[in-house]
Amino acid sequence: QVQLVESGGGLVQAGGSLRLSCAAPGRTFSTYGLGWFRQAPGKEREFVAAVGWSGGRTDYADSAKGRFTISRDLAQNTVHLQMNSLNPEDTAVYYCAASSKGFGTRIREYGYWGQGTQVTVSS
Repeated sequence: QVQLVESGGGLVQAGGSLRLSCAAPGRTFSTYGLGWFRQAPGKEREFVAAVGWSGGRTDYADSAKGRFTISRDLAQNTVHLQMNSLNPEDTAVYYCAASSKGFGTRIREYGYWGQGTQVTVSS
């Protein structure tokens, strides 16, 4: 069955905001790091943001710093990505993932993935 489920994607105008959510319906990831990645058309998947298992440690891609905020709710076993000041370059399929290492910023550090949610930012 699906490991993680993303939601909250959609179409937004440049300068607008979206809040992505990710849930793990089948198991807990309380000791796992959680992250967001994205893949734009014709591009490779890239790191966006990560949060450690405790919810305290975070890291962001340079393109996301100052605009995106990652957070997790340990009780609800969910992770969120608040995206502000969106621009067309943010258009991509966004994936959430879980890392057994507790924290990670690279694809190879993540073993559990969602199927993605589309974010489209119009000019």
